[in-house]
Parts: sequence; structure tokens; C-alpha cells
Amino acid sequence: MCSDSDTNNAIRASGESTLKRAKKKAQQQFEHLFNVSLNIAVTGETGVGKSTFINAYRHLNDDDEGAAETGVTETTAEPTPYEHPTIPNVVLWDLPGVGTPNFKVKTYVKKIQIDRFDFFIIISSVRFKENEIMLAKEIQKRKKKFYFIRSKIDNDIDSERKRRKRKKTFNIEETLSKIRRDCQENLKELGNPPVFLISSWNLSAFDFEELVSTLNSELPEHKQYALLQSVPITSMAMLEKKVAVFKKLIWAAAIVSGGIAAAPVPGLSFACDTAIVISFFTRCYHAFGLDDRSLKKLSERVNKPELKDWKKSPLLNELRENLCKLIPCAGSVAAAAISFTMTRDLLERGLKALADEARMMLSEAGLV
Repeated sequence: MCSDSDTNNAIRASGESTLKRAKKKAQQQFEHLFNVSLNIAVTGETGVGKSTFINAYRHLNDDDEGAAETGVTETTAEPTPYEHPTIPNVVLWDLPGVGTPNFKVKTYVKKIQIDRFDFFIIISSVRFKENEIMLAKEIQKRKKKFYFIRSKIDNDIDSERKRRKRKKTFNIEETLSKIRRDCQENLKELGNPPVFLISSWNLSAFDFEELVSTLNSELPEHKQYALLQSVPITSMAMLEKKVAVFKKLIWAAAIVSGGIAAAPVPGLSFACDTAIVISFFTRCYHAFGLDDRSLKKLSERVNKPELKDWKKSPLLNELRENLCKLIPCAGSVAAAAISFTMTRDLLERGLKALADEARMMLSEAGLV
């Protein structure tokens, strides 16, 4: 028999004053985790690495199935959407190169239908030029956010290292500072926006994590959930940010589960509670980089082939087998309260198990 403390725990976890309001907020938060769209526009001149960046963000190599087409000539004739392979509500758009004959700067924003995008990433592989600056001004006028990426940084580092090898004066930090200053010099009229130095071949290097942190701080909270689920894990710190997202929403999943359990329909509680728990853990599994595709990409990036054969957690299969023992099926107020408590505890234990496995995997990869 349930106690008032179970219901009170659910209300307290929500930060609301009544169970009705707690359920409403929980449903909204849970929907945000799975269904909020995030549309990222990636643009710049021809050949700067737009498609390669999109592929890297989506855990894909350029020759993988479903990858954005790459090349030294313009390969994008129209705005082309690319769904994230495991977080389908996140879409990266490969936009035609700004300033091409069919996409003049003055008509570019209208042709690409700017309102459908949450923010713009403007990429250049050299100094930012007039076209990028004019485009940024047009985006500004329409109250949209934009972020500058200086791509192919690994190539610049290699070239500078070779150039200075004889003099033995190469310093990577000085080289990066010089590249950053050169880029920012051309962007003064935009108010000195930050420039993020990125190598799409190795997102763990340079400024990718700083870019993610900046995006995360400027997006609405419900959009942050989509961003942090979808970005590649480049360090232990990045993993912990992802874990924090799921921890924050455990209460919502548990209350949604409890709300379903209160419905007097035989069998409905079990089916829905199972779906909620499994879908929550499946999102964790992919967001933490434990799926085959992510492990393969990580093993290639850190040159450790053994990571491709990382032993998978049996947690999800165990949950499918044992949920019937853990979650009540009877439709009643008692079942609702028990379902909240038990689902919350189950989600906490499962999240910890998956997070610990991901931590071990990153330690093995050397990404501490």
C-alpha cells in the first residue's frame, strides 16, 4: 500500500506544488528529451569543409553510408538535411556555398528559408572574407545566432611545423593564436565574435568542446537537451555533461511512468513503463557512444582497434527480462506512487551502470 510520502517525493522532485502540475511539467520535460527538434545550418564558401564537419558531428566518415557528399568543388546545389543517425530530431543542413552564382549573398538568406534553422555555423578554411561577413550581417538582422569556425586547423599546424622545422622555433600555441588573430581581424565590424578552431578529423583537438559549451549556454534549455545528446564525446568532461542531462530528467520519466500506472487499463502500465525505461536507456546508450558506429569511429580516431570489440553492457537485455518483476501492472493510485519510486530508482541504477561503462571506455581510449 502506498504512502503519502511517495506522492510527496514525486511532487518535490518536480519543484511544483501539486501532483497535477508535477505530471504536466514531467510530460513536457520528457517530450523535450525525445522530440524537440534542432536544425543546424552549416554554410560557407565552396571547399571549406562544410560536409566533412557535418559528417564528423554525426559520427560518420566521409565514405560511410548516409554521409554528406564531400569534394573540392561545390557538391551542394540545394539546402540538404542530414539526420543524426541515432538522435533523429537533430538535423544538420548542408547549405550551398555562399557567393556561388546561384546563391548570391543578397538573396541567399531568402532562398535558404532562414527561419527553419536554430543557428548558423559559418565555416572558412582561410581568413573570413566579404561573403561570410555580409552573410553574418544578414543573419543578425533576422535575430538568428551564428558562429564562426576556422576549419582544417590540422593542415595549418602541419604546414607551419614543416616551415619552421629548420629554425626549431615551432610553437603550436603561438601558431593557433596567430590563426585566431588573423581571423578576428577581419570580423571586427561584427563586434569581435569568437572564432572556433576546428579539425573535423579530430574533434578532440582544438576548440570543438568550447564551441559546444558556447552553443549550450546560448540555446534554450529544451534545445540544449538535443544538442548534448547528439554531439560526439571528445573527453570525459563531455561525457559528464551528457550524464548530467539524463540525471536531470530522471524525475520526469518516473512521474510520467507513474501517471500512466494510475490509468485503470489492464496491462497498460507494464507496456508503457517498459517503453519509457527502455527508450530512456537506449538514448543514454547512444548518447554515451556505446553503439557500434560510435565505437568504430572512436577506435579509428585514437588508433586503438580493440575498442571496436568493446564488450557491451547486458543492461538493456536484463531490463527487458526483469521489468515485469520491478514495475507494477495494476492500475491504481497505489501503483502510480510505487511506479514513481521504483522507476526512479531503476533509472538511477541503470544510468550509473551505463555512465560507468562509458567512463571505462573513454579511459581505455585515453580521453580523460
